[in-house]
Amino acid sequence: MKILLTGATGYIAKRLLPILLRDGHEVVCCVRDSRRFHATGYFTESCCMVEVDFLRKEELSAIPEDIDVAYYLIHSMTGTVSDFHVLEAEAATNFQERMDQTQVKQVIYLSGIVNEKVLSRHLESRHQVEKILAMGNYHLTTLRAGIIVGSGSASFEIIRDLVEKLPLMIAPRWLDTRSQPIAVRNVIQFLRGVILNKETYDRSFDIGGPEILTYKDLLLQFARVRRLKRYIWTVPVLTPRLSSYWLFFVTSTSYKLAANLVDSMKVEVICKPNDLHRKLNIELIPYKKAVSLAFDTIAQHHVLSSWTDAMSSEILKQGLSRRVEVPLYGCLKDNRQIEVADEEKTIRKIWAIGGDNGWYYANWLWEVRGMMDKMVGGVGLRRGRRDPDDIAVGESLDFWRVLDANKDQKRLLLYAEMKIPGEAWLEFKIENGILHQTATLRPRGIWGRLYWYAVLPFHGLVFNGMIRRIAS
Repeated sequence: MKILLTGATGYIAKRLLPILLRDGHEVVCCVRDSRRFHATGYFTESCCMVEVDFLRKEELSAIPEDIDVAYYLIHSMTGTVSDFHVLEAEAATNFQERMDQTQVKQVIYLSGIVNEKVLSRHLESRHQVEKILAMGNYHLTTLRAGIIVGSGSASFEIIRDLVEKLPLMIAPRWLDTRSQPIAVRNVIQFLRGVILNKETYDRSFDIGGPEILTYKDLLLQFARVRRLKRYIWTVPVLTPRLSSYWLFFVTSTSYKLAANLVDSMKVEVICKPNDLHRKLNIELIPYKKAVSLAFDTIAQHHVLSSWTDAMSSEILKQGLSRRVEVPLYGCLKDNRQIEVADEEKTIRKIWAIGGDNGWYYANWLWEVRGMMDKMVGGVGLRRGRRDPDDIAVGESLDFWRVLDANKDQKRLLLYAEMKIPGEAWLEFKIENGILHQTATLRPRGIWGRLYWYAVLPFHGLVFNGMIRRIAS
């Protein structure tokens, strides 16, 4: 069976892809930027990739016509606070029109639970997308999920940040809102189980776990799994804006995502009863077990995807290839080099940089820089990294984005997503036994140059210490 997988670099699609290939399907992966599609071990005769931006209608002609099933897994919640619903509607319309030109029999859409009369902008947008997709000349199956619990999911990582960093929380009253969380493993089972299942044609199903819990319950039960004592006081005085800032400063989320999440958390997301899980022979996983399974995956370094893989920089939405060549002119550079005795060991240390491993020298200064970035609306250091030892193009690395990670060429190139007056790159490359470490800033006006010279003394300390530790 030939399956189209949209949003192939996204959180859910990265976990669904190996399952579909294991089942013997032929999968066509749609990605906006081919450099971000890290599919080592997947590319065979059964897996191929097409580069498509669903906001550019002309690019959809790259999608083959002989497909049987298509997954629509495109969401724009990390876009701007105000216009994500416009982008989602436009992308869905373009997709629906292209699908009508193919042989597709079924489209499977992962949406949100929309059972309340008054919905958040995020959930209203998901519902609108469902209506657009239903206009096509194919059978639509919609699976509606609430909070998805799994290693690397936005919900899981935000709850983890709150629980592990705050022994006492003075929290907004929306923590009393009820939800029905579902384990990511169950989500994948549902997505797999409805393929060409005629009983699911032209229908929507709410999918959730076996428990209905408040957000306060989610935090406290998470704490019990981690064997932590946590205390929560809910107060009515935190406005949505203050609540968004609260999430933004305490957790690794961006302000845009925090604002959209807070808007959604005021709405109860509880499933309408159905027996789809019984028909598909799916055993629903309780919340605490889902949390334990997530930590098992983290401990084994098997985290396949993370919500932070979504782009943060507006510039990078144009494509990674536009920034992979570091500019030579009009830039300020800090270039250091040192001889290395063991190139393979040095490469391993470079590939492990950041996250819990730190930056090898003056980590407290990196943390200060991260806090300063958060204060002005940047991403900060809290995003960390998906895996402590491996890294791939397109992934986030603290407040950097990976543009190139080529062990054969012995090169790692990072692009700054922190708030700075200009554009910045950090490159590590080994040539003829010499490690070259280059920090580059393309300044924006006089403020960019003033910024560079203001941090120059710290560069001398941090970058010199870092390259020596890497080479040691």
